Amino acid sequence: MAKGLRWGIVGATTIAREWMIGAIRESGGEVVSVMSSDVERGKAYARENGIPHSTKSLSTLLGKDIDAVYVATTNEKHKAQTLAAAKAGIHVLCEKPLALRLSDAHQMVAACKAAGVVMGTNHHLRNAATIRAMRDAVAGGKIGKPLFARVFHAVYLPPHLQGWRIKDAKAGSGAVMDITVHDADTLRFVLGEEPVSVTAYTQQGGMGGSGIEDGVMGVVRFKSGVLAQFNDAFTTRYATTGFEVHGSEGSLIGTNCMTQKPVGDVVLRDASGEHKLEIKPENLYVRSVTAFQNAVRGQNLSSPPQPAATGEDGIRSMALALAALKSARTGREAKVEAGLVETGL
Repeated sequence: MAKGLRWGIVGATTIAREWMIGAIRESGGEVVSVMSSDVERGKAYARENGIPHSTKSLSTLLGKDIDAVYVATTNEKHKAQTLAAAKAGIHVLCEKPLALRLSDAHQMVAACKAAGVVMGTNHHLRNAATIRAMRDAVAGGKIGKPLFARVFHAVYLPPHLQGWRIKDAKAGSGAVMDITVHDADTLRFVLGEEPVSVTAYTQQGGMGGSGIEDGVMGVVRFKSGVLAQFNDAFTTRYATTGFEVHGSEGSLIGTNCMTQKPVGDVVLRDASGEHKLEIKPENLYVRSVTAFQNAVRGQNLSSPPQPAATGEDGIRSMALALAALKSARTGREAKVEAGLVETGL
């Protein structure tokens, strides 16, 4: 196996601790350093996670002989940190949403391209075996012509995460920028086409701070005419997640599949009855990091080699989320305008 990448972690975060550090190591990579704006937090985080170095300075992190950074800070910081990494010639795997404005996300992607470094968006769900099985079934004509899709992604935000996501509007808080972006990417990935418009309504169910939505429901119209319903929230303690696609010749029912864990099932229902699709679970983040590493090493089968979700994918998911917020604010259907040339997914 090719030698893994040397990584710097930008942000002493929960997701890095719970998922990404282990995924990097399992993929053969090495976590060299972590950056935190809080010096003592950074030192403790490094000690607890077996990371040899911590720093408060991004420039110091970027100078630690690393190949790539995982940017996991709050959303409003992603742009500056990605631009700095690109300038230093370091590859970037950035958390979603890439930024708060589409123009900033475009600048990030352009800077990485100009610097010749790989940029990926950490959309974990397209790495789930359940989601990939549904994509394959749709592409293989197992349900005929796709007509409708439904995403159930209303969950309960645990107390240890009830910080900036529900309190700091300047950081890009709220359920739409945190969860709907994932729905957007997963819908695009499974259906293999782009959204053109969205109508959405947001909700304040008591968890979000002033002016910050903690729930949303909406409908997306895709280029082919497919309609997709989505429901996202931080406030539902007992709901399960799911992803469904209904076509002219069958239906795909995915249960417990919009999650970070390698769990869930997919059933195909058609004229011959009900069939459980074969699923081979694997760690979503290990698959994501491995794809990113292979893109850096030029070892992917894709041409050109690319991560599981590219920077352009991050722009497109942001575009749908921002359009949903616009629709909720104006009470009208909003166009999804990513400002990118149409792609064949």
